[in-house]
Amino acid sequence: MKIKFLGAAREVTGSKHLITTASGKKILLDCGIYQGKGLETDAMNRNIGIDPVEVDHIVLSHGHIDHSGLIPYFYRRGFRGSVICTHATRDMCSIMLPDSGHIQESDTERFNKKRARQGLPPVEPLYSREDALKCMELFIGIPYNRKFSIDADIRLKFTNTGHMLGSGTATLEVTEHGKILRIAYTGDIGRPENRILRSPDPFPQCDYLITESTYGNREHPRLQVAEDELLRIVKETCVERRGKLIIPSFAIGRTQELVHVLNNYFNEGVLPKIQIYVDSPLAVNATEIFRMHPECFNKEVIQVMETDPDPFGFSSLHYIKLAEDSKKLNDLREPCIIISASGMMEAGRIKHHIANNISNPKNTILAVGYCAPTTLGARILRGDREVSIFGVLHEVRAKIERIEAFSGHADYVEMLDFLKCQQGSGVKQVFLVHGELEAAGYYSEKLKAAGFNSVEIPEVGQEFELA
Repeated sequence: MKIKFLGAAREVTGSKHLITTASGKKILLDCGIYQGKGLETDAMNRNIGIDPVEVDHIVLSHGHIDHSGLIPYFYRRGFRGSVICTHATRDMCSIMLPDSGHIQESDTERFNKKRARQGLPPVEPLYSREDALKCMELFIGIPYNRKFSIDADIRLKFTNTGHMLGSGTATLEVTEHGKILRIAYTGDIGRPENRILRSPDPFPQCDYLITESTYGNREHPRLQVAEDELLRIVKETCVERRGKLIIPSFAIGRTQELVHVLNNYFNEGVLPKIQIYVDSPLAVNATEIFRMHPECFNKEVIQVMETDPDPFGFSSLHYIKLAEDSKKLNDLREPCIIISASGMMEAGRIKHHIANNISNPKNTILAVGYCAPTTLGARILRGDREVSIFGVLHEVRAKIERIEAFSGHADYVEMLDFLKCQQGSGVKQVFLVHGELEAAGYYSEKLKAAGFNSVEIPEVGQEFELA
């Protein structure tokens, strides 16, 4: 058996890890899109290192686009195998992938207008909304903690990782030459304290472990610290400076967490009397899916729901779907909070809100998650005084804030604690993915100190034999 790393190797987007069994069966762990590298991103997403027709199955750890976003492209290129994931992940992909297809088409249309002015021929979008809708026919949803037979020699089980609704560690049992090999792929690991979801669950002992390292050299503050910080920033921006608070947020997971925290502050009577807008059709639809899966919620949310049947809604909260209503937010003069996707500030309506608000010193741009080094979010966070948005330079005069404890990724201490379910000496090899090299290198040393004897940080295209 072999494993080849096709993406998210020494970086944090484009997760794709290919397992090829002795019988020639090809199983792709995640099928994620690259994000945040401008024109280079498109080429990286098209040059995937494998013919999609050859792939028999995609095992999907969760629905975030950097893990699922190339499935429609694989479909467009001839993939007709199965996509196996949890029920909630399938529900999430049913809205996230068509939304991604719409973005691909819109971005390409805008790009082609520039090419036409330069006398250049048009280019095709990576995939369309129609491709995304069609590929959903390939999805198979299975419950947590139930073994699923992919075929006579391969069985799969998902265990909850608490990273987003439906996320799970995928444990594969592969029988080769009368011997069973167990490969565990954690995908992204959630934090043990989660505002909405259940804490990550232990997973079965494995022989080979593929795991993330996004925050492999960082520790997060506790959740209450983040919530106190959020309330402070709301009061300073909207009450003291009478400005707008712009929060770029991933539509899935992070937005629902923010809304839940604000909902609790509203119930407690400490939230200032300002209007709050969730400006993302995807986030609106995702919130509906959250409401459909209370089995994923932690005990605290279940208790809140005993007196508040909707933990994602209150009287001063408004969900915005229509583009016309989104544009009207630019004309608001009173203080407000605008939560909009995407979290790295690379696409979607958030770019318009930042362009319209980043040069006003009354306003605040608040980052609540990871921003890959080449993204607009990273440029703003590192202190660039001017940033280009839609080809126009904008002076950065708004206050820039960051709260890392809202991240859906565990820090290195939390990841090490999560992996205590594994006997380190029983794991033949650990592969660190989904992390910048510096973070992965630091985390590698921590894993070795914890008893994991062999740790690799693979490069893109690198292949290993699993025996």
